Amino acid sequence: MTQLHLIIAAGGTGGHMFPAQALSEAMLRKGWRVTLSTDARGARYVGGFSHAVEIREVSSATFTRGGVLAKLAVPLRIFTGVMAATFAMMRERPDVVVGFGGYPTIPAMAAARLTGRPRMLHEQNGVLGRVNRVFAKHVAHVACGTWPTDVPLGADAVHTGNPVRAAIVERAGAPYTPPGDWPMSLLVFGGSQGARILSDVVPAAVALLPEALRDQLRIAQQAREEDVERVRAAYDALGMRVEVATFLHDMPRRLSEAQLVICRSGASSVADINVVGRPAIYVPYAMAVRDEQTANARGPVEAGAAILMPETQLTPEALADAVTRILTEPETATKMSIAALSVAVPDATERLVELVEDLANNPAPKG
Repeated sequence: MTQLHLIIAAGGTGGHMFPAQALSEAMLRKGWRVTLSTDARGARYVGGFSHAVEIREVSSATFTRGGVLAKLAVPLRIFTGVMAATFAMMRERPDVVVGFGGYPTIPAMAAARLTGRPRMLHEQNGVLGRVNRVFAKHVAHVACGTWPTDVPLGADAVHTGNPVRAAIVERAGAPYTPPGDWPMSLLVFGGSQGARILSDVVPAAVALLPEALRDQLRIAQQAREEDVERVRAAYDALGMRVEVATFLHDMPRRLSEAQLVICRSGASSVADINVVGRPAIYVPYAMAVRDEQTANARGPVEAGAAILMPETQLTPEALADAVTRILTEPETATKMSIAALSVAVPDATERLVELVEDLANNPAPKG
């Protein structure tokens, strides 16, 4: 029996690469040959992929980086990548091509369209990225990690959810300890670019909490390297022993132990929190071009699992009020935990696998 071949195309960010990695591992277990198509930038992020995955570097570029000359060279670099990918697909005839977004996706998806290979996309966020939007109407399915997702009219949107790490799945639905007269865990994180405002506001909000509540808190907060010392100093001034670090290890355990999470609403973060089932306060990253982080939070917020607090509304007073409301009302916090589970998709990887296998068995390439 001929080994089935999957080509995965993904860009050089964790948002694109993590679900791509999850799918690659699942398809390898099913005996497929898997090739990852990415560019030089993306190749720096492939350390988590199995050695059995063939890494294929293609020429690509983005208009958002570099000077005038670099931007002028973008079309030529993309064209070169498309031609190389097209010749490779004419030779190999892959059974399915899946794009996960980012400019490195362009060569493989364009080549798949030119050669008529079965193809689909996965979009992590609630708003399609630029590249996925271009190809959305020319693929069999757009697998949506966030639901609902804003897709072009005529595209076949399928809710699969965002794959989460096996360590998170192991904590799926971990029993929630509601707030009470005992030590409570507050987990705060924001990503390398999004942590600054949380470093500014969260310690100030904690200072406004009722003293009895503040004394019960055990806080772990991620901060940028240049902010770590001032965040520690702010908590020290309150007489609190708090863990502040640029990277918080063992997030699955931390999530399962948390009574409340305050964080950005990146798609992976939202997926992890929902799978474990924890109340959250989401602060969408205001600089996100398509405001996708607001879209990512919409599901859990509408379900009653989270509070949305845009940066324009994120004041110490408003945040302190929200934290107090959740951590002094055990019934409310418990309902939020249950609501998070109601919008979780712990089997997102399996859903993606089913779409790929169905597409291989019933090719339906679009024009």
